[in-house]
Amino acid sequence: MTELTDINNKNKAVFLDRDGVINVDHGYIYQPEKFEFIDGVFDACLKFQQAGYKIIVVTNQSGIGRGYYSEADFQHLTSWMVEQFKQNSVDILDVYFCPHHPTNAQSPYLKDCDCRKPKPGMLLQGLKQHNLDAATSIMVGDKSSDMKAAIAAKFGQKYLVTSGQSLSEQDKQLADATYNSLIDLTKHHLD
Repeated sequence: MTELTDINNKNKAVFLDRDGVINVDHGYIYQPEKFEFIDGVFDACLKFQQAGYKIIVVTNQSGIGRGYYSEADFQHLTSWMVEQFKQNSVDILDVYFCPHHPTNAQSPYLKDCDCRKPKPGMLLQGLKQHNLDAATSIMVGDKSSDMKAAIAAKFGQKYLVTSGQSLSEQDKQLADATYNSLIDLTKHHLD
């Protein structure tokens, strides 16, 4: 009986990759003035929130490991980004990031970790830490690594957004569906 109760008490969440889903992927962004939100992202997240989903961001940030910017720079940008969401009535439950890279990083970030997508470490950490149900949660990303992480974490739904880039047919086959943007996804699933 306890197991059933625990399952019923679990929440659902939408896990969002950052670059290419929340913001335009200009590559190694760490300054608020260069961070460009993708049109409709606040409205899309508000729709998810109103549908009972928690919002979590999971992002590979090898720019830290490569020495392009520091963890403090990333945290500064993240605090600013979370505040922009808050000003648009969206609560970001948590932000997980991986600063590592298996071949292109400086010590101590040079390692083959379990958090860098396509490995599911960040997703599993979010599920456990916030008592979330993978089967009712959603992963939205713009790369095959996002879909592979969702598959490994046994997410119920996984979607790709193109955000203006082209994806291979092989990439698209990993996803349940592909959309132009996050707001486009919500129009198909939440409206």
